[in-house]
Amino acid sequence: MSKRIYYTGSGLDRADRLRGDTHWVADRLTDATTCVLPVWRDLNLVAADPLYLSGDAARNVIERADEIVLLGLRGETAFFAADVSSVDEVAAAEMGAPGKFTDLRTCGSTFPLDDGSILAYAKGMLVWHRRHRFCGDCGHPTLSAEAGHLRKCTNADCAKPHFPRTDPAVIMLVTRPGPDGGSCLLGHKPGFLPGMYSTLAGFVEPGESLEDTVAREVFEEAGVQVADVRYRASQPWPFPASLMLGYRAQATTFDIKINPEELSDAAWFTREDIARMPENGKRLPRPDSIALWLIDEWLAET
Repeated sequence: MSKRIYYTGSGLDRADRLRGDTHWVADRLTDATTCVLPVWRDLNLVAADPLYLSGDAARNVIERADEIVLLGLRGETAFFAADVSSVDEVAAAEMGAPGKFTDLRTCGSTFPLDDGSILAYAKGMLVWHRRHRFCGDCGHPTLSAEAGHLRKCTNADCAKPHFPRTDPAVIMLVTRPGPDGGSCLLGHKPGFLPGMYSTLAGFVEPGESLEDTVAREVFEEAGVQVADVRYRASQPWPFPASLMLGYRAQATTFDIKINPEELSDAAWFTREDIARMPENGKRLPRPDSIALWLIDEWLAET
């Protein structure tokens, strides 16, 4: 069983008490020990390991950054995220050498949990900044404050503060009783890799509890009704800005009626079916997703 939920457990002290101390932040940005994580057009800088730039390399990034966010402290060392999306591809390659700007989803599961979590944190914060450059109330530009953890509307008549947000989504493994430990419901979405089957998932709507969202999404996507909805674990998922809330649920109806706008296929899988997936041209979800953790948890039960 996979005991790891990726992009969790950064180990950083997020240092909220220091975000408003502009002198302290300025000092840390010039400190030779400070670590800077550049992000270029939603891609993180990685090599064999995540690249935390310091010294002259960090200064070069800071001077060219569109946005800088204090991530926190590890001991006395400060960590910052820096958005360098405005530089061209050649400049980005030079800035990142010897590493390469890479989609975190392709490599996140290869890093220690704390490193992967810090990379995800950096990416998520910078995505939020790009999406909130203008006030949602009055349309005026916003400016970064509190070391990147707040944006303020520049319209004096509005002056609304905007705080970082994440979109809650439920992700659920639905099971049914039966011989040899029963089976679980997995689906294939049109955008998935060929043969990949995963748990169902969906965003929380206004006026819903999380448990209501689980029941609604399963019924909307697969036509199956559920009960006994139980929370299991959560995972930040900055692709681009979600928090995945993992659940288990018991099916009370078993006939599948897929919504073709949501799923291209869905089926009940026994443990034996899952074990034989490779020979049948099927596969489980990517290793960095909480979907696999939910499936592995069920597979480990006797």
